[in-house]
Amino acid sequence: PVCTGWKTPGFATLVVTVGRFRSSSGADVMRRRIGAISELKGVFYWSTTHKQWQTLIVDASASSGPPAHRRRADFPANEVAEGKDLYFQQADNMSGKASYRLHILSASSDRLVFSTENITTMRYYLVPLFHPGEVQSVYFLDRESKDIWRYYSITRTGRNSNSLTAGHEASSINRAVALFRYWAGIPTDKEPPAVR
Repeated sequence: PVCTGWKTPGFATLVVTVGRFRSSSGADVMRRRIGAISELKGVFYWSTTHKQWQTLIVDASASSGPPAHRRRADFPANEVAEGKDLYFQQADNMSGKASYRLHILSASSDRLVFSTENITTMRYYLVPLFHPGEVQSVYFLDRESKDIWRYYSITRTGRNSNSLTAGHEASSINRAVALFRYWAGIPTDKEPPAVR
């Protein structure tokens, strides 16, 4: 869809997550949460392979962006502004450390839309799993009423992703739900998981 901004067609995996959550916080608090990259560290998901809760994101930090990608403090709410590109580094439990671009598509009092994509290769040990631009997500947060927000996300992996990443749909769903829980302020290891 045009709303994603994705330039290449197709995917190996596609996960859509839809939800609603209660929060009396305004858009500024949501913007602060989006910019608080270091708080992603420790997000849990249910591993269908290991049959237990595991840490999904083992490290995360805001960065200065290319070319140096130096660590920096989290982005304050005022930096999470429409049209801005922000950068961060993240290491997850399976595909290692990579650098990402966070693009703010819309930022108003009732709507926040942002996208992420890897800008460096993601590897499992030394094996490349995803080349730059092969892990992309778009998140939509819309205020429905004073204390209810609607959430919609769409995440895909590129159709040329390493075949080692295929066949893990349940884990992909649980990873997407973990991020929904994070954005909604719900404990990420709350029972039950989306898929056992």
